[in-house]
Amino acid sequence: MTLDSWLRGEREPLPAPRRQPGGRRKAGIGTLWWSQTGKQRDWPAWRLALLAVLGLAVMFLLSACLERGAKLGTHAKPPQQVRVLLMPPDVELSELTAGGLEEPKAEWSEAATRHVIKALRKSLRGRRDTLVVYRPPEEGSADWHDYTQLMKLSDAVSSSVMLHGYVPGLALPTKGDELDWTLGSGVEVLRRNHAADYALFVFLRDSYATGGRRAYMFVSALFGVYVPGGTQVGYASLADLRTGELVWFNMLTRREGDLRTPEAADEAAEELLEGLPL
Repeated sequence: MTLDSWLRGEREPLPAPRRQPGGRRKAGIGTLWWSQTGKQRDWPAWRLALLAVLGLAVMFLLSACLERGAKLGTHAKPPQQVRVLLMPPDVELSELTAGGLEEPKAEWSEAATRHVIKALRKSLRGRRDTLVVYRPPEEGSADWHDYTQLMKLSDAVSSSVMLHGYVPGLALPTKGDELDWTLGSGVEVLRRNHAADYALFVFLRDSYATGGRRAYMFVSALFGVYVPGGTQVGYASLADLRTGELVWFNMLTRREGDLRTPEAADEAAEELLEGLPL
C-alpha cells in the first residue's frame, strides 16, 4: 500500500480465509472471534501481543479514572459444583525509577507468583466447586503451541475488555456495557486435557517506587504537580470451556498492596475474585 492510498483511507484487502475440505473454515488458536456477528478473523501472534501491550498501557495511564466492578457475561451462568481449571497466573513485579521506567525484578516476580497461586487456590477451594490442577504440556508439542497461543489470545481479548468495558467513553456501540467476548473454540484443548468445565485466567502487575522516584514525587508535590508512584493492576476472567465465552471478568487497580508478601497476595486475590459466579 502506498502512502497516497493510506491517506485517502484505502485499506488492503484481507487475505482469503483458510478453508478445510468441504468449504468450512478452520477455527484454530490465534483466531480472534467477534461474537456479535459470528465472524472470525485470523490475527498473527505479533498483532495479538501488540493489542495486549496497548491495552495494558492505556490501563496503566488511565488507572485513576477507570470504572470499577465485576462484569457478568450475557451467556449461561456456571451451574453449581463445576470443575475449574486455574491457569498459571501471569505475575510480574517491577521497580519504578525516577524517570518513570519500570525495571522488572525476576526474584520479586517469582516470589509473588508463588504467593498469588497459593492465595487463589485457597480462595477457590473455599467454594463448592472442584479446583483442577494445571498440567503443562510437553514443550514443543502441538498442545504446548496451542496453550501458548491461547494465553496470548486471552491477554489480547482481556485488554480489549478493559479498554472498552472500563474506560469511560470507549464502550463499543455493538456491545455497550455487556460482557460479550469469547476466546473461540481453541479452549477445547483445555477441556480435553483437564476434564474441566471452566478456566480462570489471572494477570497481575505491581510496581514499587525507588528512593529517587519518591524524592521526585515529593519535590513535584511542592510545586503542585502530581507524579504517580507504584501501581498494582490486574484482571481475572472466567471462560466457559465448552463455548469459549467469557462468563465473568473483573479488574483490579489500586495504589497500595505489596505482592511480595503472602498477606498482600491474599488481599489482592480476594478483591480480584469478588463477584466470581462460582
